Amino acid sequence: MFDRLEAVVQRYNKINELLADPKIATDIKKLAELSKELRSLETIVEKYNEYKDLVKQINDLKEMCHDDDPEIAEMAEAELEEKKPLLPKLEEELKILLLPKDPNDEKNVIVEIRGAAGGDEANIFAGDLYRMYCKYAESKGWKVELLNAEPSEMGGYSQIQFMISGDRVYSFLKYESGAHRVQRVPITETQGRIHTSVATVYVMPEAEEIDFELNMNEVRIDTFCSSGPGGQSVNTTYSAVRVTHIPTGVVVSCQDAKSQHENKVNALKVLRARLLEMKQKEIEEREGAIRRSKIGTGERSEKIRTYNYPQNRVTDHRIGFTIQQLDRVMEGKLDPIIEALITEDQKRQLAEEPNI
Repeated sequence: MFDRLEAVVQRYNKINELLADPKIATDIKKLAELSKELRSLETIVEKYNEYKDLVKQINDLKEMCHDDDPEIAEMAEAELEEKKPLLPKLEEELKILLLPKDPNDEKNVIVEIRGAAGGDEANIFAGDLYRMYCKYAESKGWKVELLNAEPSEMGGYSQIQFMISGDRVYSFLKYESGAHRVQRVPITETQGRIHTSVATVYVMPEAEEIDFELNMNEVRIDTFCSSGPGGQSVNTTYSAVRVTHIPTGVVVSCQDAKSQHENKVNALKVLRARLLEMKQKEIEEREGAIRRSKIGTGERSEKIRTYNYPQNRVTDHRIGFTIQQLDRVMEGKLDPIIEALITEDQKRQLAEEPNI
């Protein structure tokens, strides 16, 4: 572990030297790559420095325990007993920091929510999930940008796409992809019976230019009139945009922005994210890079969570985590669930890397 830590420090120092090079300052792509790598190493270096400082303090205190002055020796022994338990804690933190990083963790995300099984109630729940993620983003100081929305007649959305940008957004929201099941009495239910409905969530890392270059010669762009609930036309201008990636057949439509240009930009953002996601999955499958212990498949069809309103309960089925705070969760208080998922993911990775 300490050899790896020293290698990290050397790389960190080397990047700082490179960033001071005038030649690098003119290469925008290289500058962005190095700055990103530096940020990813900074936390490790700071924690390692903290660890080395603690080791030095402990060694100094051990020497002071043998001081000729009994009072100094006694004080040193007392302080040593306080410091020693901090060492294994820091070692564990360093092990976690050295775990392989998801290259997308620093990225913004594009989220797509769809009403699935359950008709109107599924669409209403899709709207509830959108509001939940907006509240969570607000608590983190992140920005939410609506890309496309198809409202449902009874409320909510048949589908909605939005972008969340901020600090390490993907590292928190990457576990949210899958089928979210709700159990409650719908507003359309006259008999008071509990129904089960499903909305699907799909979280994609934003595709930046340095990650994925889209060949516009392979993209067909069509325009049409935007529509509202039930498909009725809501304007007479061709402001809505549909983009089709011809080689893969991936289609993205956007109509929520005011202008055709804005809708085109938003549609291309979603298209790039989908194509990047497809490319990464192909690489993972080809190279066998998907860990056996990975939390969930990230597939839209995988049931990941149940929101039970009568019992005020949320259960994440992938890790067997249950919390009796559904009302708080729907107000964006997602941290307990997401922290449990991150902790479990780290535990599984550590179990796979016994010689870290």
